[in-house]
Amino acid sequence: MKKITKAVFPVAGMGSRFLPATKATAKEMLPIVDKPLIQYAVEEAIEAGITDMVFITGRHKRAIEDHFDKAYELEAELAANGKDELLRIVQSVVPRNVNCIYIRQSAPLGLGHAVLCAKPVVQDEPFAVLLADDLIDGQPSVLKQMVDVFAQYQSSILGVQEVPRANTRQYGIVSSTNLDTNIERVHGIVEKPKPDVAPSTLAVVGRYILTPRIFDHLENVRPGAGGEIQLTDGIAALLEEERLLAYRFNGMRYDCGSKLGYLKAQVAYGLKHKELSADFADYLKSL
Repeated sequence: MKKITKAVFPVAGMGSRFLPATKATAKEMLPIVDKPLIQYAVEEAIEAGITDMVFITGRHKRAIEDHFDKAYELEAELAANGKDELLRIVQSVVPRNVNCIYIRQSAPLGLGHAVLCAKPVVQDEPFAVLLADDLIDGQPSVLKQMVDVFAQYQSSILGVQEVPRANTRQYGIVSSTNLDTNIERVHGIVEKPKPDVAPSTLAVVGRYILTPRIFDHLENVRPGAGGEIQLTDGIAALLEEERLLAYRFNGMRYDCGSKLGYLKAQVAYGLKHKELSADFADYLKSL
């Protein structure tokens, strides 16, 4: 039985929807209360038992590497000033048993190409893919839920949720039949179909577990508009030779790739923050 020990984080995108905030800052470093989006994704992977974090980076993404690196000067200053709790927070960003690996994506050639960039590290192992834009609050974490499903079925898995039919043009949409509780057997996947031709309203939302066979298909995918290689096309080809599952996860998703979703996440996480929840709730009531 194969275990998932590697997670891929495609973080090379420009974040143009959040300009000018992302002009010189990685969108994945935008904070939700007091932690950046990428840290929530890494913590989700750690909870699922992942020990190798593979970041597919691009220009202007150095802040991500710095965030997960040791900050000698900061730690020394916190220690000297007796700020032990802040020192603990800084030192616990990455547990000692976790490895961070960085691969530069040379050009913005799509999500499929970003995943393909991870092949030299992943090699012949099954692996997870997490999109930090999709912040999902689940207990246990959504990736932990999916890793447990993989342990049983040993098949590629897509994290999915129902969306309004009017919104199908924003997602990869699957057609499927029920296999077990919250688990679907996928028969087809279409990238961003119009509502009137979408095969269903079951959308793929930023969490994947994939077998290494996906790399062979991504290498042979024909580039689409803008020369981009779509992950959905690689998954569709994989589906022709392997079983593919869709998992209806338990958790609340916030689309932090949109301004409205980002603001919703700020409110939700602020209301449950141990230091701020009561005062923040009182403030919201006062508006």
